[in-house]
Amino acid sequence: MDVFGVMIGLVLLFGIAALVLAVVGTVRAAKTVAAKIGQHEANARRAVENATLKAKTYTKAGPPGQIAAVRLGLRTSLDGTRQVLEGGLPQDGQLGESLALLTRLDAHAAELDAELRMLEREPDVARIAAKLPELRRRAERITRSAETMRWAAQDRMHRFADDELGRLSQECESEAGALRHWDGPSSGASSASGSSATSSSGTSGSSGSAGAAGGTGEPAARAGLTDGKGRAGAEELLGLADPLAKLAQRLRKPSAGPTAG
Repeated sequence: MDVFGVMIGLVLLFGIAALVLAVVGTVRAAKTVAAKIGQHEANARRAVENATLKAKTYTKAGPPGQIAAVRLGLRTSLDGTRQVLEGGLPQDGQLGESLALLTRLDAHAAELDAELRMLEREPDVARIAAKLPELRRRAERITRSAETMRWAAQDRMHRFADDELGRLSQECESEAGALRHWDGPSSGASSASGSSATSSSGTSGSSGSAGAAGGTGEPAARAGLTDGKGRAGAEELLGLADPLAKLAQRLRKPSAGPTAG
């Protein structure tokens, strides 16, 4: 019974742990989905506000149109700077400090945008004319600061890209030079050995030919048949060499004495 109770307790414990994990996972997933939905809603609302402000700059004249233009320029500058900094942050961690400064600058821009919205609803035209120049100067300072960071970040990314491209070009040129270096020491040595082998074989062939010519040449001409200069005599040319030799041999034989009669 004790073993059976322990097993039941373990099963219940595992079941409770699995239930807790499932609840925690569900809550985290719900928070993630809610955050994404909220972000999409904020982006959609901001896009609608920007479109509305752009329409006001073209449709409304006077202070309302001027206020809408100031608000639109302020939003456009901050959004563009944030996109550049967030896009370059994975490659350059130093842009995180710029993002922190942009967040502080965005807080001032939000306060200024709230003041501009209140000024839009102001019925007193004289007060709008008095407050608008000051608010426009503040917007220009914020816009100039955002643009300065955006341009600096763009120049930094372009400089890094140019440096990386220069290093890559040098590596490609070095690799191309290595690929063209086919006349190496091994090739030169093999060429030299081939030339020496060819010259050796040529020399041995020449000497062999000379030896063969000396060893298998025609024997020296017989005495009396040449003119002593290695050229054929008159007897050889006339075809009388062999008959004359036979006649000479016959004349050299001793003649037989008279027989007794």
